[in-house]
Amino acid sequence: MIEIIEYDTKRINKRVQEVISRGNLYFPDIDIEVRAIVDAVRDMGDEVLVKLTEEFDGVSISPSSFRIPPSTIEAAYEKVDAEFLLALQESIQNITKYHENELMRPFRLEEGDGVSLEERVSPIEKVGLYVPGGKAIYPSSIVMNAVPAKVAGVSRIVVMTPPKNSADNPHVLVTFGELGLKEVYTLGGAQAIAALAFGTETVPKVDKIIGPGNIYVALAKRYVYGVVDIDMIAGPSEVVVLADDSADPMFIAADLLAQSEHDQMATAICITTSLRLGKEVEAEIARQIKMLRRQRIVAESLKNHGAIIVVKTLEEGIELVNLIAPEHLELMTQNPRRCLRKVKNAGAIFLGAYSPVPVGDYLAGPSHVLPTGGTARYSSPLSVYDFVKRSSIIEYSKGKIQKKGTLIRRLASVEGLEGHARAIEVREKGGSSPDLPVDANGGLNEKSA
Repeated sequence: MIEIIEYDTKRINKRVQEVISRGNLYFPDIDIEVRAIVDAVRDMGDEVLVKLTEEFDGVSISPSSFRIPPSTIEAAYEKVDAEFLLALQESIQNITKYHENELMRPFRLEEGDGVSLEERVSPIEKVGLYVPGGKAIYPSSIVMNAVPAKVAGVSRIVVMTPPKNSADNPHVLVTFGELGLKEVYTLGGAQAIAALAFGTETVPKVDKIIGPGNIYVALAKRYVYGVVDIDMIAGPSEVVVLADDSADPMFIAADLLAQSEHDQMATAICITTSLRLGKEVEAEIARQIKMLRRQRIVAESLKNHGAIIVVKTLEEGIELVNLIAPEHLELMTQNPRRCLRKVKNAGAIFLGAYSPVPVGDYLAGPSHVLPTGGTARYSSPLSVYDFVKRSSIIEYSKGKIQKKGTLIRRLASVEGLEGHARAIEVREKGGSSPDLPVDANGGLNEKSA
């Protein structure tokens, strides 16, 4: 079910290489289909949304009924239990508290001689949030996407979710209610992403699109990037557990199984210094998988994308971790903080035996929207920083221009940008003053200048 591999730094095993090179979204046939859908929505708007919703979702809908009425969200509260609502509210509270610490502060530098330099921070105005309706429902993902945006000050969050969610998933609807998400449209797939990117007669154009989805949604987000910003191209979920011989094989097995139940493409890896532990984890997986309802998905995931990799030392294990750059990393060692100091590439890092990934998935505080497919080498978890813009503000005085103008003109001349240098020179000479005549078109009189 899951392969045990003895790692050799000189000759990387094929399975290890597959893990390292995962995350390639190369599906040319689907990409062509997605581009056609996006282009059609861009060109024909609501008309195409109606047609595609009936074709892909089997739902006949008109533009006037795209948006979910508030009464539908209110009615959903009658269909969820009090314990779920309490857990959801505490989750929102914890995530809000954590992300409030990320709020950026503007600054201003007074340089003297009438020079002021500033940075202003302002929120993105309109964000589109995609909420999928596929193999499982994830109210937690709605919270993890929406809360950082709300903390950042985003004034308008436009939600897209397939018709199935509005009809069958009261937990999703209640999550919208608890987050104050009132602008929710029953549209899914690549066509929903296109509507957010370009706008239609009914759906507003947004500035940024966030949220997970299937391959059609991911490729649509990649296609519209540049027209709008996006959060990331999310791949299948993944976990790496780094363990020494002090770790509990029952815990490790449970965590690998938990990650594998997402879907057949999920990656679950244990890197350990102990072959004994590796074999115990293998046995525990065989025992615990029988307790799960999604056994078939888990088994396929572990067979194709799982591994127990035995390394010689923790240092070698950490090198492999940094090479994989996992979405989730659990450090189950005697001294996890010592290992932490050497970890360079990971989306979220969980320290010790009692910090499994589900703690971060649901309740701890940091957003669980994390870089996948090795992109933790250069990218970060979703945060308040993703929903703000920074503007630089520069104020110079006449006196400072006259003092520093020669330097600016010299740099401009090296680049061959005569107009740049001239923009400084006219100010050094006082502009349209009596001693600097201008011609009829407002330009410098060359003979006088």
